[in-house]
Amino acid sequence: MTPIPTPRTTARRHLIHWAAAALTACATLPAFAHHGWSWAEGEQTELSGTIQTISMAPPHPTLKVKATDGVVWQIDLGNPNQTERSGFTGQSAKAGDTIKVLGNRSQNPKDMVMKAVRITLDGRNFDMYPERIQAK
Repeated sequence: MTPIPTPRTTARRHLIHWAAAALTACATLPAFAHHGWSWAEGEQTELSGTIQTISMAPPHPTLKVKATDGVVWQIDLGNPNQTERSGFTGQSAKAGDTIKVLGNRSQNPKDMVMKAVRITLDGRNFDMYPERIQAK
């Protein structure tokens, strides 16, 4: 025989479900805060410089690039699959290589972060987000 739920057990069950939903939502906020494009400017910028470091680690590969003015930027590439589809791998470049980056920089001018839509190395384009490249 199945016990009949009382108002107290029903309320407890609802509280547990709402708490679980709230915790799940809070746990995903950091991912929403960075992934996507809402944190970046709509206008694209070109940056030229020298690669300092390359990281192919998830959630997305990144480059540290020292711009011609001496400022070091973090360049976020596509997710690992997008980056690989563009043709770029960890062996495509090395520290010291000259690079040109087309992308969208952070809306916060204090953050030296750019999301690349295209990187160019030795005349070869690697399009991370070809559908987002804005014609000039």
